[in-house]
Amino acid sequence: MSYQPPLLLFNAHVETIFPSVFRKVPLAPYVRERIQTPDDDFLDLDWIRNDSGKLLIISHGLEGHSHRAYVMGMAKAGLDNGFDILAWNYRGCSEEMNRQLRFYHSGATDDLHHVVKHGIQKGYKQIYLVGFSLGGNITLKYLGEQKAAAEIQKAVAFSVPLNLYTSCLKISQPSNTLYSFRFLRSLKKKVIQKSTVKSEIDIKGIDRINRLIDFDDRYTAPLHGFAGARDYYDRCSAIGFLSGIETPTLLVSASNDPFLSAECYPHDLLKNHRYIRFENPARGGHVGFAQFNKNGLYWSEAQAIDFFRQV
Repeated sequence: MSYQPPLLLFNAHVETIFPSVFRKVPLAPYVRERIQTPDDDFLDLDWIRNDSGKLLIISHGLEGHSHRAYVMGMAKAGLDNGFDILAWNYRGCSEEMNRQLRFYHSGATDDLHHVVKHGIQKGYKQIYLVGFSLGGNITLKYLGEQKAAAEIQKAVAFSVPLNLYTSCLKISQPSNTLYSFRFLRSLKKKVIQKSTVKSEIDIKGIDRINRLIDFDDRYTAPLHGFAGARDYYDRCSAIGFLSGIETPTLLVSASNDPFLSAECYPHDLLKNHRYIRFENPARGGHVGFAQFNKNGLYWSEAQAIDFFRQV
């Protein structure tokens, strides 16, 4: 499996940023459905239906949502190949703040499981999963916990920070300041917003938090029942769940991904895995893999569809 970026995309950062900023995906409008969670919260699901009987569930990345270009591109590819589409938004990611104290995090497989069960209740007997970045970690952890329903046929995960701790250190390096600043700004905004209705959240000194690991230690970990950032990373990193996966799965991460640490490329661990195929193209950036062509299909989307078609 090889990927060759267009000449215009000359390094990992351009490969990462270009699709996020400039890609426009012509996609039929979503139909939104709000479902209730067992803990009296809600998830907003965005649907496009072909009435095909096959459902593709798409999980977005950190501070993403169903209208990100990479989600919509995957949705269009699935739609064009006979899938119904369900792009779900994590708690607090669908424009309206969620009700409970918790938000979402890299290991929140309970919400993905709830979405999958909802798809089954809708009558789907063939369900396929695609996850990007944080959503890929959730997807792989979900499969590795063996909660996955028999209806899950296959899964694909792109640009996954399999080791959350070392990837967090990687994204905090000076060369990645643009990304970490953007994520932190968005995350802080949500915490400040929620603090106006949840007195348990203390925002004193939040402006002095300059690293994702410090944000996770102060907010993500305690809000979701972890002892601290390292406990959260250790318990939620998908690399610890890969051995339990028994669903045919394709994992794709580019060697030049600026977000991923060396530990996110487990060649030895996956070399003889019965169910996971690991592809490691040299180029692609983080959730990039752009192509310039008439149908607008990105290389990553073509790989996912081809994998789903294989017997």
